[in-house]
Amino acid sequence: MTPTAVQGTPHTASNPLRSQLLFTLYSALALLLMYTLLRVALLVYNRELIGDTPSATFVEAFYNGLRFDLRVVVYACAPLLIALLSTRAMLARSWQRIWLTMFASITLFLGLAELDFYKEFHQRLNSLVFQYLQEDQATVMSMLWNGFPVARYLVAWFVITGLLWWIFSRFDRASRTKMPGDPRSARPVVAWYWRVSVFLLCVLIAVIAARGHLRQGPPLRWGDAYTTDSMFANQLGLNSTLTLFTAAQATFGAHRDNTWKSTMADEQARQITRDMLLTPDDQLVDADSAAIRRLYTPPSDKTLPIRNVVVILMESFAGHSVGALGAPGNITPNFDKLSREGLLFDRFFSNGTHTHQGMFATMACFPNLPGFEYLMRTPEGAHKFSGLPQLLGARGYDNLYVYNGNFQWDNQSGFFSNQGMTNFIGREDFVDPVFMDPTWGVSDQDMFDRGALELKTNYGQKPFYALLQTLSNHTPYALPKDLPVQPVMINGKEDLHRTAMRYSDWALGQFFEKARKEPYFNQTLFVVVGDHGFGGFDQVTEMDLQRFNVPLLLIAPGIQEKFGKISHTVGTQIDIVPTIMGRLGGDVLHQCWGRDLLNLPEGDTGVGVIKPSGGDQTVAIVTADQILVQPKDFEPRMYRYQLGAKPTATRIEGPVDETLKKRLEGFLQTATKSLLDNTAGVADGMPDKPQP
Repeated sequence: MTPTAVQGTPHTASNPLRSQLLFTLYSALALLLMYTLLRVALLVYNRELIGDTPSATFVEAFYNGLRFDLRVVVYACAPLLIALLSTRAMLARSWQRIWLTMFASITLFLGLAELDFYKEFHQRLNSLVFQYLQEDQATVMSMLWNGFPVARYLVAWFVITGLLWWIFSRFDRASRTKMPGDPRSARPVVAWYWRVSVFLLCVLIAVIAARGHLRQGPPLRWGDAYTTDSMFANQLGLNSTLTLFTAAQATFGAHRDNTWKSTMADEQARQITRDMLLTPDDQLVDADSAAIRRLYTPPSDKTLPIRNVVVILMESFAGHSVGALGAPGNITPNFDKLSREGLLFDRFFSNGTHTHQGMFATMACFPNLPGFEYLMRTPEGAHKFSGLPQLLGARGYDNLYVYNGNFQWDNQSGFFSNQGMTNFIGREDFVDPVFMDPTWGVSDQDMFDRGALELKTNYGQKPFYALLQTLSNHTPYALPKDLPVQPVMINGKEDLHRTAMRYSDWALGQFFEKARKEPYFNQTLFVVVGDHGFGGFDQVTEMDLQRFNVPLLLIAPGIQEKFGKISHTVGTQIDIVPTIMGRLGGDVLHQCWGRDLLNLPEGDTGVGVIKPSGGDQTVAIVTADQILVQPKDFEPRMYRYQLGAKPTATRIEGPVDETLKKRLEGFLQTATKSLLDNTAGVADGMPDKPQP
């Protein structure tokens, strides 16, 4: 029997064209429903971020999300639409069901993984995923398995994937109609002009859906989800598949494709940066070859009677949970007590939101730049910078770096060895620790005990500087069984993150009790600072400012008498090294990308340039009460912000402050060019010795 040709209307009962369109429509609606349910799950799982945001705001967020979800659905259904061009392809449903199930399963997996990813980072899936894939996989897998309900997610993933296969199979049967006669002996054929016409119409609809709007201009971008005053609602409007795909393009695309692009002449950018960083006590050196290399002569009346420096970098020590900065709950009683004998900065920020960014900003005084968020692991990280290892190594200082974990993580040993540090004590150097975290290393108690012992027994003949870095306050928050502190309870449930923070605070207090008994204590400047914060209960601007706000505490003999108990000056981690050098005194040749916060010109309240982790190019510049946020490809936005127990941010309408915008652009352009030209540090990799 010859095949039956269907040359008439495509709405004939036996027409495969109609069946294919129905199958595609059913499948698209099912995918939209799945993505909406994942968005509901994300909302419920992070419901503590809702606060007093009205329901209408989240309705708007779900509408925005629907637009982004439609783009993903178009990608999923594209093969089904292409099949419209061939009758044989339309009838071959097995491969279509397999494709849809695979696509839906993968995006489902991303949606499930994002529940805890968002809770941890307050960001949709981004380049951090690829960063972790490039780290030691045994450590990463241990962190995930011990820190998150991986088994439950995997079971849910497998079960729902099976359900999806069943659903698409049901759609296949529901969209087909029984053929007259024996279907094996007759295959309906749809005229080519019907297939092409319907295909072109569907492509037009798909393009409009993928673009997300009908207006002229670029298609839907992530910034189009930022339509409300709630940062949580704005983030909720995005789609994890799209954000991860965009991150993959930035991570694996052309080399340095996401670095900061010049917006002005290099000479103008360099002058703006110099005006921003140089003070009357700075003398520019090598001006033709280096942007901000200068000889700094701290005023003698602003130095302190110290010879040693101990920097304590506290993991995830967020300002919003520090009692001395107004947080309730008595989470950091030891730090709060210490702050009463030192100088506390209450408007201080990390340069990034990942530990390694806090490391190189604090110790190498170089900023976190777009395209170089993982500086310590890139070829540019092999450059010599202008941090404590260079400046104090040239003065003959001994050095010490004590860390809970493995120094290969984030290439710490390679980076800091290249900068001039020589004495490392890490995870493998601890014998019979009080507690060994199965993922990261020894407890903060062990780290601080070893640090106190090393400083007591091995240092003192020469001046020294030390870096002590904590780790217990990190996912999976593995802590000793017999905790020396009470768990932190919030809404009747233990908050593991804040409990780990309280434990780290306790270990910090134990260290100071030991150090206070040693001769070096009254000759030492102690610098206690968070490497970054973590998400609070409010997202302050799209930068999530609470993830950057960390305390900076300086403890040294005579510091309160000269500088007071609290400073409202704005600063970031790149200001730490010049602030330290200003207290030690003596001429110093450096090229730090920050300033001495205790020797700013009168009326200067400080400034900071910050950037979140991830491969996107969003950056911001912070002043005493304002923040200018510059997302890539969007107009900048300005907010008036307030930190403390109840942080807030109010959008400033109208044109942004052009001077502030130029300072941000000039700083980033100059720092990026200096890094690429290998002129970002001190001359020949080593500073000149202090002038007599």
